[in-house]
Amino acid sequence: MEKQAKVKSRRKYINPVFHLQTKAEDEKFITKDVIKNVRKTGQLNLFGRHLSSVPEGIFTMYELTDGIAVNVDFNRASKDDEEVWWNMKPLTNLDLSSNVLTNIPEKISMFQDLTVLNLQDNNLTTLPPELGNLTKLTKLSINHNKINNLPKEFYKLTELKNLSISDNCLDNVSKDIADLVMLEKLDISNNAIPKLPSGIGFLVRLIDLNVANNKLTDVPPDIVNLRNLLKLDISHNSIKHLPDMGELRKLQLLYAQHNDIEEIPEFLGCGQVEEVYFGNNFIKDIPIEFCENLVHLKVLELRDNQIELVPNEITNLAHLTKLDLTNNDISELPNTIGLMPHLQSLKIEGNKLKQIRPDIIHTGTNRILRHLREKISDEEMQGICGKNLVSTPGDNVFPDRYSMRNGNILNLALKNLSDVPDSCFEEAKEAKVTIVDLCKNKFTKVPEGLVLVAGYLTELNLSVNQLKELPDFVKDCKKLKFCDFSKNLLSTLPSSFVDMVSLRELILCNNKLTNVPDCVYGMVGLEILLLNDNGIEEINVEGLKKLKRLASLNLCNNNIHHVPPELGNMTQLRSLELKGNPFRQPRYAILEQGTDSILAYLRDKIPL
Repeated sequence: MEKQAKVKSRRKYINPVFHLQTKAEDEKFITKDVIKNVRKTGQLNLFGRHLSSVPEGIFTMYELTDGIAVNVDFNRASKDDEEVWWNMKPLTNLDLSSNVLTNIPEKISMFQDLTVLNLQDNNLTTLPPELGNLTKLTKLSINHNKINNLPKEFYKLTELKNLSISDNCLDNVSKDIADLVMLEKLDISNNAIPKLPSGIGFLVRLIDLNVANNKLTDVPPDIVNLRNLLKLDISHNSIKHLPDMGELRKLQLLYAQHNDIEEIPEFLGCGQVEEVYFGNNFIKDIPIEFCENLVHLKVLELRDNQIELVPNEITNLAHLTKLDLTNNDISELPNTIGLMPHLQSLKIEGNKLKQIRPDIIHTGTNRILRHLREKISDEEMQGICGKNLVSTPGDNVFPDRYSMRNGNILNLALKNLSDVPDSCFEEAKEAKVTIVDLCKNKFTKVPEGLVLVAGYLTELNLSVNQLKELPDFVKDCKKLKFCDFSKNLLSTLPSSFVDMVSLRELILCNNKLTNVPDCVYGMVGLEILLLNDNGIEEINVEGLKKLKRLASLNLCNNNIHHVPPELGNMTQLRSLELKGNPFRQPRYAILEQGTDSILAYLRDKIPL
């Protein structure tokens, strides 16, 4: 399989007709008002001023005039607008980004109190060794320059927590980087680095490491010492082999696409992984152990590889929402994939599948899953009863606290249940589960034992049941961020739900709501609200305005006859869905143009 060409990093070049400012023009930006503000706040922002040199006035901002330095009366209170030397704040934050600087003066070292320095998006080719004297720096951004080497003094910045050197011309990283022991985020992507130093394993506080778009052929084994790592991006390199990842116990996101990887590494112990990207490699097999260990996995991308067989055990990834198998050599899929309870996106184009016709594949995920379910034989169904996909009442379907502790999850999806014993929730409490999944069962009421784990819950899924009402005690789940109550028989929510201020995503689609429950407008943390496929008759804009963080609102397929123009003022919305309602305005052509067009149209209709 021919690999896709690697993405080349974008470099900044000076337009030949661009007028470079003179030093005198650069100095004009350091006015008296600017100096006064710097002395008051300790911050200087010179972002995007077309500076070709660092103004000399920066280095004299704190020189005392006669009016400040002499005749000081310590018994006299200063006026608000009067500068006094003892009230001056040292420079702690300096932003020189998005200019055309070619060098940084050595005198930068005089600002010993700097904690944040932004030099990104300039034309720097070197850094002064004196930069190493800024020992209080915690954040340094020098990305999007032309730097090909870092001075050895650079590694004296031992207080750095956030370091970005992406999009430069670096061809090596010194082993001395191990001295930056406070680093939490390191971005050295889009350079020309052929090898990472082995000492990188000493950066045990790292939570985000990005080495994408370099020339790496391997990963140092001690990378597994980064026990706090949450995100690792090694994409767009030439890596052939990855070490076993099991020691990265907090890892959540792994980007390893566009490499030369032939085998998926061992993930035993990585119980927190949510997204894995292995597209555009040379992988031939999906290990059974991989499917059994990643209990929290939601996204698995394996497109453009050489996979021939998808094991039946892939259904163990019960929380998978996206599975991309595009452009492989797969001839058959396990029919039981059709029973995976949360799978929303299944991409299988570009394979040699015999059991699924091309017209079904082109129809989309729902049709593919339905086709696979229809192909499941009675023998296959009996073989999976009692497992994590589907069960019959009476089976021993309830997990013990040890298995729950492994993933902090109580997963009872698709178990054909109408109740859950309190003992199960008691063990869930001991395991401190944060996720409870009861979707696709036959519940007519929420199990009362759920209150036992209310203090730990961050996610609750009760979708696809027969619930007509929700109990008040759900409000006691103070840490709850995600709730899915879709495809039930709900006509309202308890008024006490107004206290659920930590909730970020609420899914109420496919119920029997005729209006948006008033309590929803008090959920001030909401970012996603899905209300499609109900019987909602009106849009309460005044209520929605209280949801300052709301970014996604779906009101499709309701009974809305009028869309208030004032809805157009909710410009924080990134996704607004209104199709399938009986209103006449906005017209369907406007709805097709997307959220920005809908909001603009509505704003134009607001009476002056």
